[in-house]
Amino acid sequence: MPGTPTTDGGHQQSRRRSWIRLSLALLGLLLFNVAAYLLLGTPWAQSALERLSGAELPGAFVLAFLTNLTVAVPVPYNPIILQMMEASDLPWLIAIATALGASLGEISGFLAGRAGAGSLEGTRAGAWFSRQLVHPVRAFWVIVAVSAPPFPAFDVAGIIAGAVGVRWWLFFAAAFVGRLLRFLLFAAFTVWVTTGA
Repeated sequence: MPGTPTTDGGHQQSRRRSWIRLSLALLGLLLFNVAAYLLLGTPWAQSALERLSGAELPGAFVLAFLTNLTVAVPVPYNPIILQMMEASDLPWLIAIATALGASLGEISGFLAGRAGAGSLEGTRAGAWFSRQLVHPVRAFWVIVAVSAPPFPAFDVAGIIAGAVGVRWWLFFAAAFVGRLLRFLLFAAFTVWVTTGA
């Protein structure tokens, strides 16, 4: 058909633009991560972090937010949160603050994926992920299941969720529930260890 090459060419060009936007968004996040890492080494940042050391709740929130904001370089913050919970009288509140900070930080990968919306269109992987995440209830539970375990693959899930068009509030709510489950288990563990049960 005469119109087919133009349609296919337009589709390929649209997907190429989506990949370029996704690549630029990921590059921007990487540059932000490098800048944040360099900034954290400054005396001003070290002084600010020391001031947070006595404030467990804001400290847990800020730590979780900053470490989950990074997409390219996963930062192992779980052991630090466990130590904070063990030293605190408020491990349950630390769990909530950490889950909130982590969920907000994960929005960075989601937004990078949203910038590259359409990059997976027309691919087998894109079709599979779209089928998994097209229904809001299923998308919610898939994101909860992926965000609860402590492994860094959730950054990829966030990028994919953004790319296939999951709504931001659904992504945030599911990420919060998954992270809350993880950190409530951490809190339960620290309470069990400190009480000697």
